[in-house]
Amino acid sequence: MSFGFFRNLTKPKPSPVVEREHSVAGRTLPLKIVESARARRLTLRIDSGGQGLRITVPPGLRRGEVEKFLDRHQDWLEQRLAKVPTRPQVRPGIKIPVRGVAHRIVHEPAKRGTVTVSRDERGPLLIVHGERVHLPRRIADFLKREAKREIERLVVKHSAAIGKRAKAIRFKDTSSRWGSCTSDGNLSFSWRIMMAPAPVINYLVAHEVAHLKEMNHGPKFWKLCEQLCPDTERCKDWLKRNGGALQAIVFD
Repeated sequence: MSFGFFRNLTKPKPSPVVEREHSVAGRTLPLKIVESARARRLTLRIDSGGQGLRITVPPGLRRGEVEKFLDRHQDWLEQRLAKVPTRPQVRPGIKIPVRGVAHRIVHEPAKRGTVTVSRDERGPLLIVHGERVHLPRRIADFLKREAKREIERLVVKHSAAIGKRAKAIRFKDTSSRWGSCTSDGNLSFSWRIMMAPAPVINYLVAHEVAHLKEMNHGPKFWKLCEQLCPDTERCKDWLKRNGGALQAIVFD
């Protein structure tokens, strides 16, 4: 694939993103090369779940420098990808967390297609009704409904505390970030966060709501985040250590 914005630097509006593939550790992964005016050096990131790569580059960097950068970091990529959790497929018998509590998936096809939370002598259950082929999607839809209910409540709570209102709240299945806040007050969250413990869900919402007032990650932002969520550091560390495993679960 060609790198149009590397070849012709005289164009007034160069493309900010180039997409291609990169082979590493026996896998072929999508690679995004993103030009950023704020970048002073090349940075490489593995998406949550190990499903893609992203390089941020300074404006005008030549294609050859990107290739050299990838070559230098090939061993690093292989080592990191080897640590990425396996991708469990949602199916009857496995356990997935809901608010941090493991629930065993049970399929009962006789009833209409719904998801019921229950428990037996072995612990909490997610009972999924309807055809087997629809089971992963029904569990994903269940998590989306739970996310909407819980996160909208927390947004109201935290936004009232800082005297700011969100313009809109959206839910997505993103691999690169858990949440975001735009300059005009739109909040977005990954519905997968409903698999994290309740304090971590609260932290994520507090983090994004804090951006309604502080659109940065400076000292004022983190102070505000701590005010909204005193467990900020502990929850941030949990998400950093465990988020990849949640992103790796396959719902299709």
